[in-house]
Amino acid sequence: MVIVPLYDTLGNEAITYIVNKAELSLVFVDKPEKAKLLLEGVENKLIPGLKIIVVMDAYGSELVERGQRCGVEVTSMKAMEDLGRANRRNPKPPAPEDLAVICFTSGTTGNPKGAMVTHRNIVSDCSAFVKATENTVNPCPDDTLISFLPLAHMFERVVECVMLCHGAKIGFFQGDIRLLMDDLKVLQPTVFPVVPRLLNRMFDRIFGQANTTLKRWLLDFASKRKEAELRSGIIRNNSLWDRLIFHKVQSSLGGRVRLMVTGAAPVSATVLTFLRAALGCQFYEGYGQTECTAGCCLTMPGDWTAGHVGAPMPCNLIKLVDVEEMNYMAAEGEGEVCVKGPNVFQGYLKDPAKTAEALDKDGWLHTGDIGKWLPNGTLKIIDRKKHIFKLAQGEYIAPEKIENIYVRSEPVAQVFVHGESLQAFLIAIVVPDVETLCSWAQKRGFEGSFEELCRNKDVKKAILEDMVRLGKDSGLKPFEQVKGITLHPELFSIDNGLLTPTMKAKRPELRNYFRSQIDELYSTIKV
Repeated sequence: MVIVPLYDTLGNEAITYIVNKAELSLVFVDKPEKAKLLLEGVENKLIPGLKIIVVMDAYGSELVERGQRCGVEVTSMKAMEDLGRANRRNPKPPAPEDLAVICFTSGTTGNPKGAMVTHRNIVSDCSAFVKATENTVNPCPDDTLISFLPLAHMFERVVECVMLCHGAKIGFFQGDIRLLMDDLKVLQPTVFPVVPRLLNRMFDRIFGQANTTLKRWLLDFASKRKEAELRSGIIRNNSLWDRLIFHKVQSSLGGRVRLMVTGAAPVSATVLTFLRAALGCQFYEGYGQTECTAGCCLTMPGDWTAGHVGAPMPCNLIKLVDVEEMNYMAAEGEGEVCVKGPNVFQGYLKDPAKTAEALDKDGWLHTGDIGKWLPNGTLKIIDRKKHIFKLAQGEYIAPEKIENIYVRSEPVAQVFVHGESLQAFLIAIVVPDVETLCSWAQKRGFEGSFEELCRNKDVKKAILEDMVRLGKDSGLKPFEQVKGITLHPELFSIDNGLLTPTMKAKRPELRNYFRSQIDELYSTIKV
């Protein structure tokens, strides 16, 4: 049996696409509302192959009748379990090369792609984590994992697989991230996988509570002492500073956490180093993607420095290859990160063209990330080959798509949309149209020359509002909308080095050129 995770945040179109692409005849849902959405798709002849829906929560007879009318059997989870009890079968273990999961990645452009992941892929990745951390982590039946990250993603699935293989317990959160702290206190987990967005929130909360000069000085002093221990490879939660300062933070996570792993997006070195010191537990950072079954790099036990994603995991090789158009050369220790090993996926479901883009003929997975080897043999991710990037909350952004919408605003000539993986929102540099700005502004009661209007805060606000309106009309999601702009009076051009000869934006150059304006926008906007 092959599992195909569906998650409701993908939207109806993507779910319909996945159900058809993977030819799903049986779908499990938690709530009756989701069953109704699927039945609507069947009624409208959008998902003809669906035959059975299993609903976990209670539902009424009208749902069953609605299913019967369109040829779909609606049944309960309990009925399925009873059926299994009455028809026991001997388990048939899968072969290593059998598919385990088809994990659809949320595509930023076009439809999601179904990454085909085998049992060998998953076992290799899990084994590599266990091997890399042997004699330091040693998962055991006394461990308890808190599960709150999406099970539709490979990161959480691999973590749970490691736990189950060692007889450990898994506690599932209530389903509301706002109640996570309550769940932690009740469950008292020993293993806590996290994403950077949560770490940023913890960091901000701790520093927010240090609200007097003395408290802030004590917090800084204590964290410096513990960071010094970290540099010597010492991790503990029983020092004087733990008892005086950090005990409260450690207790808020249940008081028993001994292992944390962060992945899915980059984390700032400052935040990671501080939390390693404050929480006093082994804290690993991993890097990878669905296509290599979650992880291909991991912090080495004992190396608690930050600002890199660790060394290659024992199950895979990593090489960097030249990206000439971006001036990254493997000979200089920089290039696109490529991964090869038994954790690399089998390709995309029924999509040979996309598979060929990701996997070359020698079996190397081309990740699209730009990496750099550091002197100690660890890898640092420094850029993205394609211009797609992630925000701090893990949402993918395709900036060109957004720019193409905003440039339709009447007073706008050019737009450069910028985001960073440590920031939760987008900003933009906007070059107003010298021919239309004055008349557009005049209609709205603004007077002045082109240069004066570019410096006028109210004009800037009006342009931002017009761009956001266009974005909304064009179906941009809230996280795809820019939260602040700077007006720049001079066009990006080939002459000033900001456009290529084919008039495409040179993104790294634009980033460097407008660095001070970008930093100012991020420091002044509060979302």
